[in-house]
Amino acid sequence: MSYCREEGKDRIIFVTKEDHETPSNAELVADDPNDPYEEQGLILPNGDINWNCPCLGGMASGPCGSQFKEAFSCFHYSKEEVKGSECIDHFRNMQECMQRYPELYPQEEDKDESTAPSDSAALTSESDSTAVTSAVSSDSTSPTDGQTAS
Repeated sequence: MSYCREEGKDRIIFVTKEDHETPSNAELVADDPNDPYEEQGLILPNGDINWNCPCLGGMASGPCGSQFKEAFSCFHYSKEEVKGSECIDHFRNMQECMQRYPELYPQEEDKDESTAPSDSAALTSESDSTAVTSAVSSDSTSPTDGQTAS
């Protein structure tokens, strides 16, 4: 004998072995692609920005949410040759707001400094790239017929 009881916010359903042996008659409803409450990713099918996307990490709803939305919208809808080049003031406003809330928006330099490369590693990397550049530029001629590349 199956039965159901509710305890506060919970519903407890007891079913018999026979209930489990019959196939389910539950019907699945297809997702509506135009449902604004469904998670569709960052950009909705109509090209609008989905401010509820978890990929934004709550940036659109924090104390600097309006500045973030202005800057991101400007960039997203930008038609300039250098995309977003007209949005610098919006991003500056967003950055200034974020600096007023360092506990919510930690700055890059606040991260563990032990992960930053040392000066000697940077010098080694720079000298390696200079050596590669010198080697490439000193032998910039291509082999002709009958010659082989060395």
